[in-house]
Amino acid sequence: MTRYILPLFFGILGTVVLVSLGTWQVQRLAWKTDVLAEIDARIASDPVAVPIEPDPDKDRFLPVTARGTITIEELHVLASTRDVGAVYRVIAAFETEDGRRLLLDRGWIKTPQKNAARAPVDATIVGNLHWPDEIDSYTPENDLAGNIWFARDVDTMAAALTTEPVLIVLRETSENDPPVTPLPLDSAGIPNDHLEYVVTWYGLAIVWVIMTLYYLRRLRKTKKA
Repeated sequence: MTRYILPLFFGILGTVVLVSLGTWQVQRLAWKTDVLAEIDARIASDPVAVPIEPDPDKDRFLPVTARGTITIEELHVLASTRDVGAVYRVIAAFETEDGRRLLLDRGWIKTPQKNAARAPVDATIVGNLHWPDEIDSYTPENDLAGNIWFARDVDTMAAALTTEPVLIVLRETSENDPPVTPLPLDSAGIPNDHLEYVVTWYGLAIVWVIMTLYYLRRLRKTKKA
C-alpha cells in the first residue's frame, strides 16, 4: 500500500495546483471582461473639450471634440486591417481654433494612396485621446526619409510634427467625403487571453489526473506480476 502513497500524493497535489490556476484565470477573465466593458462605455460616452494638460493614464480613451484645421503635415504608420490588409495610418497635425497643435489619427489609406495630395480642411472632429503602447524589441526603426513609421509613439510623432504630445484617434468628422477612412478606437486591440489560459490549466489538470491513474494502474499490474 505504501508504494501508492507518494504517486497519489503528487497526483492530488498537482491536480489541486492546476485546478487552482484554472480557477484564478476564470476570475481574471471575469475581471478583464468588466474592464473592457468599462473601456467601451468610456469610449462611446459624450465628448468633451480637449483638456489643457491631459494625463496619459487618467485621460486615456477620453472622448473629445474640437474644431480646427487638419493640415497637410502627415506621418504614415504602416498597419493592417482585417478586410484590406496592409494600410497606412495617417497621423496629421491638427490646429485647433484656439491655437493648439495636436496629433490627429485620421484613419487609414491604402498603400498606393500614400503620396496622394490631401488638401488642408477645416472640420469639427470627435475622437478619443490615446497613448498607444506599440513599441517592443521587434519594432523596426522608423524610415524617416520615406515617411514610413512602424509604431504610434506619441512623443516622437509630436516632436516630428511640432505638436503637443496629445493624440486624438478620429471617430467622426464633419468633412464631406473624407479622403481617409476613420479607424475608431475600441477595446478589440486590448489583449484578453484569459479564456485560453483557463482551457490550458483545466486541460493540464485533466491530463494530470489521467496520467496519475495510469501510473497507479501500472503499479498495481507490476505488483500482481
